[in-house]
Amino acid sequence: MRRAIFPGSFDPITNGHYDIVQRGVKLFDEVVVAIGVNADKKYMFSLEERQSFIEKSFKDEPKVKVVTYQGLTIDFCKDIDAQFILRGLRNPADFEFEKAIAHTNRKLSKIETVFLLTAAKTSFISSSIVRDVIRNNGDYTQLVPESVVVKNI
Repeated sequence: MRRAIFPGSFDPITNGHYDIVQRGVKLFDEVVVAIGVNADKKYMFSLEERQSFIEKSFKDEPKVKVVTYQGLTIDFCKDIDAQFILRGLRNPADFEFEKAIAHTNRKLSKIETVFLLTAAKTSFISSSIVRDVIRNNGDYTQLVPESVVVKNI
């Protein structure tokens, strides 16, 4: 089985993340959306909310699993027998950052990283931009899957 993990904090999941997962399921037998837990980071949404957003977004896609993990991504890959790490690239800065991580991961393990370019229509979206729009009472609904649209934000 070709299993890939798509790691991130997903605070919140964006339409860009959604697009990468949708395209990833065409390449892999299973895509595990892996929400990394970092106790030192302050999140806008709780771990439970983030997991729920993603699960609801992919409720009709049996090839997508949603889990949480702590520690090194490559250790988690070994734990669940994932051979690939799936990552999305929006711009050249993303590539340089992700390239360094991919080289490190390959040096420390046999895990390969597969990069997908984001769709042009979502390439400007990041979770930090979405959080800023939400904090400033802007219309974030066109930047995220329907599952993230919360009436009380």
